Amino acid sequence: MQIARRRFFQTVLSCCSSPPFSSAGITTLTRRRDGLNLSLHRATLAVPWAALQSRGAKILGTDVRPGKIVQRKGRIYQVLKAQHTQHGRGGATIQVELRDVDTGNKVTERFRTDEAIESVFVEEKSFTFLYQEGNLVTLMEPSTFEQVEVQKEMFGKAAAYLKEDMEVTLQYYDNKLMSASVPLRVKCKVVEAQPNAKGLTASPQYKRVVIDNGLTVLAPPFIDIGQEIMVNTTDDSYITRA
Repeated sequence: MQIARRRFFQTVLSCCSSPPFSSAGITTLTRRRDGLNLSLHRATLAVPWAALQSRGAKILGTDVRPGKIVQRKGRIYQVLKAQHTQHGRGGATIQVELRDVDTGNKVTERFRTDEAIESVFVEEKSFTFLYQEGNLVTLMEPSTFEQVEVQKEMFGKAAAYLKEDMEVTLQYYDNKLMSASVPLRVKCKVVEAQPNAKGLTASPQYKRVVIDNGLTVLAPPFIDIGQEIMVNTTDDSYITRA
């Protein structure tokens, strides 16, 4: 199906009579048909990008999540991972993995849960997933039919959840692409499941199931092969039956 969709869009592009215009890595092709201008916009968006300005709002350490863009010690970082830890009477902290958006270097830091962190404002745009080829993901802007090619790594581990016609979100800062994300809740089909354990226990028991993108999820014992479940894409956890 992806091959057929790719061939369709390649055919449309090849039929455009106007010569392509290329500027700064962006190629725009325009075709006039029955008085309608159809613009197909193809762009390869690369990482990392240089931050030119950084104005945002303060958030608490508890609000730091993967995908957030924060300013720290005069640098702009993208949050890759965030793990909450409790240290008894010492209070809770957030251990985060950050990527410097200028250099691409990764660092690990700890925030207090009540610590004020400067969050950078971003612009979010919705796109429709078309197909994936190698390390490139092709998306389409649903209202203008503009197409963009995004590096798969922009989605991080959530790229495993990409499905045909899925609505995804691209985050921009200063007109530069920073990251891409899939919906928080995604419907997945169970393709493998452990047999139910016999006997009853005082605490709820979960078993491992494999969903249709190859990931393993802990699910309740009543979930079986062929059923569809809702999965949290941030931590690959079971939510409910679909």
